[in-house]
Amino acid sequence: MVLSIITQDKEKSNIVLPIILILDNLRSAHNVGAIIRTAECLNIKEVWFCGYTATPEHPKIVKTAMGTQERIIWKHFESSKLAVIFAKEQGYYVYALETVENAESVYEQKFQDNIAIVLGNEALGVAEETLLLCDKIIMLPVLGWKNSLNVATAAAVTCFEIARQRLR
Repeated sequence: MVLSIITQDKEKSNIVLPIILILDNLRSAHNVGAIIRTAECLNIKEVWFCGYTATPEHPKIVKTAMGTQERIIWKHFESSKLAVIFAKEQGYYVYALETVENAESVYEQKFQDNIAIVLGNEALGVAEETLLLCDKIIMLPVLGWKNSLNVATAAAVTCFEIARQRLR
């Protein structure tokens, strides 16, 4: 069930990356703002906010997103599970960006058109019920002790890899 929609069409490039970012109960409005900046910089199709993820009018997002929150298309869903179901009904192939054992490297993917990427909570990751609905689980390979990056950083690296593949 979609709870709200805002559409802004302001001088965007004619290149739109057919990507939906699905934010699964992100705790940090600063992370959300950074993800919005990445989404706007790459002209990503939509950003979907799920559960208690702060939405673009939140003051911390406004500060971090630096005006880009007014230039994205977004929706809010009660849960990421509902968002994934809706994305699949719309013909999207859904990836979860997660650090689980069977995850495949982002760099080994051949990303097709119409994809959605689920980004999980900073401490808990992608909700299990949502993870089970995804078509594939991907991850960013790391070499150090920590097994993951900050969610906003991971989203940026992943989205720029998809853009690199599309724009070459």
